[in-house]
Amino acid sequence: MTYICIKLFLMHALEQYLSGIDPVMAALLATIFTWLMTAAGASLVFFFKNMHRSWLDAMLGFTGGVMVAASFWSLLNPAIKMSERMYPGYSWMPAAVGFLLGALFLFFLDKKLPHLHLNFADHETEGVKTQLHKTTLLVLAITLHNIPEGLAVGVLFGAAAHGMPDASIAGAIALAIGIGIQNFPEGFAVAMPLRRAGVSRFKSFWYGQLSAIVEPIAGVIGAVAVIYMEPILPFALAFAAGAMIFVVVEEVIPETQRDKYTDLAVLGFIGGFLVMMILDVALG
Repeated sequence: MTYICIKLFLMHALEQYLSGIDPVMAALLATIFTWLMTAAGASLVFFFKNMHRSWLDAMLGFTGGVMVAASFWSLLNPAIKMSERMYPGYSWMPAAVGFLLGALFLFFLDKKLPHLHLNFADHETEGVKTQLHKTTLLVLAITLHNIPEGLAVGVLFGAAAHGMPDASIAGAIALAIGIGIQNFPEGFAVAMPLRRAGVSRFKSFWYGQLSAIVEPIAGVIGAVAVIYMEPILPFALAFAAGAMIFVVVEEVIPETQRDKYTDLAVLGFIGGFLVMMILDVALG
């Protein structure tokens, strides 16, 4: 009980602090937190040189679960509720259009940006043909993955700044915490294969944390966009959701289904979904 009270007090204090500062700065601080969580996960390569494949698949499954839950509870659901007031009679339209555009945006990046997914062989690179090193291609793959996460946090902070009843600072904090939690194993999952391949501890850590540097950038862009263009709020929330779902279906799930630990990946997915759902409903 004492632990719960302390946790609620800290959440309330954090909410009060972030609600009293510029929303763009709040989005920046929140996404710096998610980036630092990735760095914390990547730092485990200083203590371990190997990781069993079952753990990697479970971690990736957890990541997918968090992203899917966040897409609905934190993004699509508020977008639909906003649309009911902002676009009466067409409440379905902003969420549908934004979701489609978000998925198409990631589809375009996926086709143009050279990258290599975790657990994929060297000849399975995607995007335009390139001579980039495998390490760089792996980092680019996770960077692509992190764009919608940072965008989602920034858009939600921007929406909360408008005082929308369906978008709150508490909800934005819950989303940032959820993404930060799943970024920890993700940073480890990026750095560990590099370490196992013979890359030095420091370089493995460096590339692991570097994959999430795009989150603060995307977060600031998302917050600025919705603050100065209020009518696009529901579109922007749905856009981030569409981008996240594309990443889960096109990247995360296939990466977990290439070995014999698919059941662990599914359990990880369920766990991630539950964590994000509880965070958003309880705190948001």
